Amino acid sequence: MAARRLRVSTLFTLMASLYAAMQLYGVERARNGLQLAWPETATLIGWVALMTLMPLLIWRWEARGRHRPVVVGAWIGYSWMGLAFLFFWIALLFSLFALFFDLAVPALAIPSHLGFLLAAGLTLAIALYGFVDAWRPRIEQVTLRTPKLPAGSPPLRIALISDVHLGAIVGAHRLEGILAKLRVLEPDLLISAGDLVDGQPGHIDHLAKMLAAFEPRYGKYAVTGNHEYFVGIEQALAFHHAAGFTMLRGTGIEIGNVLTLAGVDDPTGRRLNKPTYTDETALFATHASAHFTLLIKHQPLVDETSVGRFDLQVSGHVHKGQIFPFGLLVRLRYPIATGLTALKQGWIYVSRGTGTWGPPMRVGAAPEITVFDIVPAG
Repeated sequence: MAARRLRVSTLFTLMASLYAAMQLYGVERARNGLQLAWPETATLIGWVALMTLMPLLIWRWEARGRHRPVVVGAWIGYSWMGLAFLFFWIALLFSLFALFFDLAVPALAIPSHLGFLLAAGLTLAIALYGFVDAWRPRIEQVTLRTPKLPAGSPPLRIALISDVHLGAIVGAHRLEGILAKLRVLEPDLLISAGDLVDGQPGHIDHLAKMLAAFEPRYGKYAVTGNHEYFVGIEQALAFHHAAGFTMLRGTGIEIGNVLTLAGVDDPTGRRLNKPTYTDETALFATHASAHFTLLIKHQPLVDETSVGRFDLQVSGHVHKGQIFPFGLLVRLRYPIATGLTALKQGWIYVSRGTGTWGPPMRVGAAPEITVFDIVPAG
């Protein structure tokens, strides 16, 4: 336990230091570009310190059940985080351009104040676009043909949501927009690939009632994501139950005599010393099926021993980075691209996610609801 706490503390310190450094780069650009005096610069540094600590403050407020500070802190702190990320990359790019012109074409050198204003204006414009885009999930349609459905049988329609992160930022209004699109799609069943919840128990119960009112004919199924463990696995499971989801935790189920669903827990539970069911070998030993088999797994990693035992794996977790260019960094840890990828046998589909975590914006990684139409071959 002590070793795990040390690892968590070290990781938090490293991430907070990197985040603070990115913000301080912005402070330096503002100081040079706007010719700020020391009092104004010191004020900005104080703001950076507060924003760097804001995720920790939000976590402490959540642990103490202080809902209103959590909501206010999340909107301010995470919106600023998105702006800081965007400004860092944009300002750095402008700096490289300015250096090039200084060396190669001095007559076209960009003054520091103009470079800062251009970078700040572009950051605000992209952030506004990202904020609006985060509220507009796209419908991604995928048709898969399989000989495992009887010839002439109707298509089986499966809707997939992932990484909704219901909580302080993604609330009733966003959820109603998602449900409105799902009602139009009329899926036979609904799947959540983890991280459905990310908020305080007791403050999102009304969202469970909204989800419970949506009832596809074959039901709703879900697996745990890492945030289900972060908010408290017992409370997260209770939310899913109230929302009408059947949890697949190292288990499988037959659907309509045409489909087998199988699901495993996110491995985060093991690191938090919680009962976690991730053994795919045991899962498929007890749920081998001649039907079309769909594996639900939060993180987009493929267990090579499972290839050939499922027809389609659906995953989320990565958000496609959520804010460009973080999608490029995500690929270092999760090399499978978002969207549909063919395996040696079967497919894997990686969702960009339906909601947002942290900054309430998406840039270059639009949210999605995925609808799979499984149809007979030929």
